[in-house]
Amino acid sequence: MGSASTGRAIGLGILAALAGLMFGLDTGVVAGALPFIATDFHIPARTEEWIVSSMMAGAAFGSLVAGSISARFGRTGAMLGSALLFLAGTAACALAPSPAFLIGGRLVLGLAVGVAAFAAPLYISEITVESARGAMISFYQLMVSFGIFAAFVSDSLLASGGHWRWMLGVMAVPATLFLLGVLFLPHTPRWLMMQGRTERARSVLRMLRTDNDVAESELQEIQARLNQDSHKGFALFRSSGNFRRSVLLGMVLQVMQQLTGINVLMYYAPRVFQAAHFGTSAAVWATTLVGLTNMALTGVAIVFVDRWGRRPLLVLSCLIAAISMAGVGVLLLSGAQSFSTQLALVGFVLLFVAGFAIGEGPLVWTLCSEVQPTRGRDFGIGCSTVTNWAANWLVSNTFLTLMAALGSAHTFLLFALLNGLFIVVTVLFVPETRGVSLETIEARLFAGKRLRDLGQTNAR
Repeated sequence: MGSASTGRAIGLGILAALAGLMFGLDTGVVAGALPFIATDFHIPARTEEWIVSSMMAGAAFGSLVAGSISARFGRTGAMLGSALLFLAGTAACALAPSPAFLIGGRLVLGLAVGVAAFAAPLYISEITVESARGAMISFYQLMVSFGIFAAFVSDSLLASGGHWRWMLGVMAVPATLFLLGVLFLPHTPRWLMMQGRTERARSVLRMLRTDNDVAESELQEIQARLNQDSHKGFALFRSSGNFRRSVLLGMVLQVMQQLTGINVLMYYAPRVFQAAHFGTSAAVWATTLVGLTNMALTGVAIVFVDRWGRRPLLVLSCLIAAISMAGVGVLLLSGAQSFSTQLALVGFVLLFVAGFAIGEGPLVWTLCSEVQPTRGRDFGIGCSTVTNWAANWLVSNTFLTLMAALGSAHTFLLFALLNGLFIVVTVLFVPETRGVSLETIEARLFAGKRLRDLGQTNAR
């Protein structure tokens, strides 16, 4: 994964990516547990929406404060705090005596997810050389996908007895593993340099790179970027129109990701399949297929993101998503009552998930961590992460209502239209950052280059 990276750098990146595992587990587990929670507590669909979306609300707030936490305590400190919150939230959900208490537990989990989703990709981007950066950040998304799949499998195995408390409580095991893993993570060289701890940054860089000369050159490059501008964070946002452009790009990318329709399937997949006249058991197992496809195809992104580049994969991803969402909408318009039509619907859903997994899923996080300058990285990624969770909350809090108002078919046709729009956004504004150092991207940003020219200027 890059000749300048040591095995230790890759290992530390994998440990940080366990944050993605927790993200995925807590995202996926609610899909299988929700029908049993609704039955036990006798709650209406609107309360179900709040149980699902409360985690997104917590995550939005968590990502809002994650930038200041990460700037003060480091990316490692932020992940340590999120690990403790994961454990507390898991306990609250598993033992919840009422829907209100469960919503509170989901809020705590959301705080943990919001902080972890901010800090982990940032940590990985700052310890990894440019030749391996795309693959390593995509590995984080693979962990998210694996977590969703593992949660779906766990839900399916526990579904026969309706054991929703066990579904939620078993999350304590990976949360503990994540906590232990974080204890082995050193602070990133860039954060250490921002704290004035140059010697410690040099020591960490030499550990992460195979050659001391490479480490020293990178250290000097980081220092040069830090010396160039005394403004950082919100002050830099106010003073620099160029920085505002990169922040806006990150926010638009995150809105794109959430409006693809992916979390409609992650949170409500059984409901979608039931709308196509699947039985309850068949709907749960079809949902597991969704998780398996998401995980498997994210692996494709890891293999090809640093070979083919970000832009080609993202355009292909949006195209596949648009076609498959349109297919789902058309089949639902037909009634989807015959067995062959139901199989075709499952096929289109899995095709959509595959399309999302090779681009719109992992590459949004990759690009958001790459386009922000060093002094504004905490603030910029914080803005894009808050936007992600705000859009996530909006989708998850309104989907059942939207489906009731528009009908399931027209809801999916709307998502198809949005995915088509995202192709245009990618072509016009997204840069090709494959193989380009973070410092080079930053220099081009502040030189006023067009957003799509921040990386490889000859990229298609």
